[in-house]
Amino acid sequence: MTLVTALRTLEGEPLASDRTLFLMSSERHGLGIFGGTFDPPHIGHLAAAVEVRSALRLERVELMVANQPWQKAGERQLSSAFDRLALTEAAVRGIEGLAASDLEIQRGGPTYTFDTLCELRGSDPACQLFLIVGADAARGLPTWHRYEELGELATLVIVDREGDAHVEPPAGWAALHVAMPRLDVSSSDLRHRAQIGLPLAPYVPAEVVAGARARGLYGLRKS
Repeated sequence: MTLVTALRTLEGEPLASDRTLFLMSSERHGLGIFGGTFDPPHIGHLAAAVEVRSALRLERVELMVANQPWQKAGERQLSSAFDRLALTEAAVRGIEGLAASDLEIQRGGPTYTFDTLCELRGSDPACQLFLIVGADAARGLPTWHRYEELGELATLVIVDREGDAHVEPPAGWAALHVAMPRLDVSSSDLRHRAQIGLPLAPYVPAEVVAGARARGLYGLRKS
């Protein structure tokens, strides 16, 4: 059972510290938004998405593939958005309640979470939105585009890995903490492993490795 510490309930009332979201209704009309470049997607991404969906009993969690992540502009050459989408689709295939989304790719241009949440809110005003971030991303929220308004559009979900320092959300935000085991794996490390010929398994699903190889990504030779 995944323990969840709620800073505020979705209705704005305090939740006792010994309660868990498993005591709430079996499923809510809720959508988890887990954004990223996913270059490549790996087991850390999938584990976080599964843990949040289970803990909050969401209908689904969408891995939102960024088109042009503006905060990473100039850092390195990203794989194409459509390649990253294809790999993310392969990663979530067969996992109940997870999906890959091309919403930000179809919108085009620089990717801003504010725009994504506004679009989702406009398409289904009754749906509760949950913005899923790791601890590092949570610390950097004040640098995000129009971050002061994000808290009005979605409930923040901070994924706490074992050993991470506790992170408080920006003042006034509705936020939840979801704990998960520590998985020290990152896309940058995996790209490096591929380039020097080390295996990506078991850190990357076999379907993702096959897709990357077919596209000649990360220095993998096409079979």
